[in-house]
Amino acid sequence: MFEISFIPAFKDNYIWLLRRDHQALVVDPGDAAPVLARLAEDGLTLAGILITHHHADHQGGVGELTAHHPAPVFAPAGESITGRTAPLDGGERLTLLGQTLDVLAVPGHTAGHLAYLTDDGLFCGDTLFGAGCGRLFEGTPAQMAASLDRLAALPPTTRIYCAHEYTAVNLRFATAVEPDNPAITARAAQVAAQRRANLPSVPSTLAEELATNPFLRCRQPAVIAAARQHGATDDSPVAVFAALRRWRSEDR
Repeated sequence: MFEISFIPAFKDNYIWLLRRDHQALVVDPGDAAPVLARLAEDGLTLAGILITHHHADHQGGVGELTAHHPAPVFAPAGESITGRTAPLDGGERLTLLGQTLDVLAVPGHTAGHLAYLTDDGLFCGDTLFGAGCGRLFEGTPAQMAASLDRLAALPPTTRIYCAHEYTAVNLRFATAVEPDNPAITARAAQVAAQRRANLPSVPSTLAEELATNPFLRCRQPAVIAAARQHGATDDSPVAVFAALRRWRSEDR
């Protein structure tokens, strides 16, 4: 099992560090400086870099990191990624630091977005957030809905290691979608307390997301009704998702 911790970066990014003994993997190092500091502080050797997608806040630190710590860079084959040494399309199984990682193709936020699944959890970049999902910069609603369905089918105990601290604001939107959902009310109170204490709201579990994340609840009658009021053309999960995603984007 990995020992997992986060390295904060920028305003609200989480760079995940997966440690085993004195070696480590990092996921989405948009900024090299805090990663280099953590590696030095903990006496770790960088054994690999995992990239979910090409946005700068997820890969911007790769060049500087590998200049100091030569390491393989696993990244989407179809996206422009600095220093990529191992192109991936999804469907691969990696063995790193003695542990298996399954590579999942989850297009939607970007065309080649990947997620990495280990026994310890899911590292999903900007596809799935606490109570939310990523914006559609390159993919279609159908692609993103299918990607989220794929993640929703994982075991409910799966821990969700997303890349941003967005949960509190996402829960405000979830409340607008389902004002009578007690799980959302309870989670909003819990997350508010965590943030007041300067604690992260992630990782969550997939079970929590299935109960409170509107983008994983597109088949629920209350969510369908809310989406219908915001432009859903029918009750299909893709139409409901598309309406929710447009509504969420307008609500920012």
